[in-house]
Amino acid sequence: MKRYAVVIERTDANYSGYVPDLPGCVATGATPYEAETELRTAIAFHIAGLIEDGLPIPDPTSTCTYIEAP
Repeated sequence: MKRYAVVIERTDANYSGYVPDLPGCVATGATPYEAETELRTAIAFHIAGLIEDGLPIPDPTSTCTYIEAP
């Protein structure tokens, strides 16, 4: 099982998320939790499409960390 980093950002209207290692894999939701849930579905759909098209599934390479600002 591969584990992909996701980024969820607040917008004016909702929350928007994307997967850096899967270009074009995006989702939105009314809450961060909903955006994460939709991203799980989007990742599965995206990977299924890659498989169907005979394309390689990218390995996860992105990482995430938090840095304290002074």
